[in-house]
Amino acid sequence: MPEPVRIAVIDSGVQPNHPHIDAARLLPGIAIEGDKANSEWDSCDALGHGTAVTAAIQSLSPDSKCLPMRVFHDSLRTTARALVRAIDAAIAAEVDLINLSLGTVNATHQHIFADAVERARAAGVLIVAARAVDGTPCYPGSLDGVIGVSPDWDLPRDRWEARDGFFYASGHPRPIPGVPQRRNLHGVSFAVANMSGLIARGGRAEVARWRDQAAPKPITRSTIQKQPIAPVA
Repeated sequence: MPEPVRIAVIDSGVQPNHPHIDAARLLPGIAIEGDKANSEWDSCDALGHGTAVTAAIQSLSPDSKCLPMRVFHDSLRTTARALVRAIDAAIAAEVDLINLSLGTVNATHQHIFADAVERARAAGVLIVAARAVDGTPCYPGSLDGVIGVSPDWDLPRDRWEARDGFFYASGHPRPIPGVPQRRNLHGVSFAVANMSGLIARGGRAEVARWRDQAAPKPITRSTIQKQPIAPVA
C-alpha cells in the first residue's frame, strides 16, 4: 500500500462536519490572516469553497491526510503576503503536497511566489495550482517547479491529461446526489483539487516523481473557466 500523503489545502478552511468530509483524515488546521500570528485550530470554513475542494481531494485520494489552512475568511480574497506565509507554514508542517485552488494574475507578485516555490522544492514539497485565468498567467501556478492545472470539461474526474506540456483535469467537484452537474460548483479550483487527489493517491513516491519532473513551461494557451478563480490581491 502506498505511504499516505500529507496535503496542505490552502483555502477557506474546512467544515469537518460536512457529510462529504472524512474528519478522521484531517490534520489540525491553521488560520492565517494578514500580518497576524498563525492560529492553530481556527480553520473552520465559513465560505464552503475549501470544504468542496477538500472533499474533491479526499474522494480521489482516500488514504491522504489533509491539513486545512485558512487564508480566506470573510470572502474569497486574501493577500500575496498571507499566501506566501501559508506556503511557508505548510513547508514547516512537513506536508508532501500543497493544493492551491487559487492564484493571482498580478505579475508584481511573481518574484515572491517564485522564492516560495523554491523553498518548497528545496524542502521536497510539491505545489499544485491554477495555471492561468482566461489565458493570463496565474501565480504561482504558472511558475517553474509548480504543477499548473487547467480545466478540461470533457475529462472524467478520475483522469488527467498532459497536452503541449500543460496539465488538464476535470473542473467539476465531487457530485452531489440530486443536483445536476451544471448547477454544482465548478471551475479551475476543482481541476486543481482533482489533480492533487490523482497525484496523491499514488502515495509519497508518486508525489516525489511529480516533483522531480516539474519543468519550465511556456504560458501560451488559453483556458476555459465557468466560475471565477478564488483570487489574491
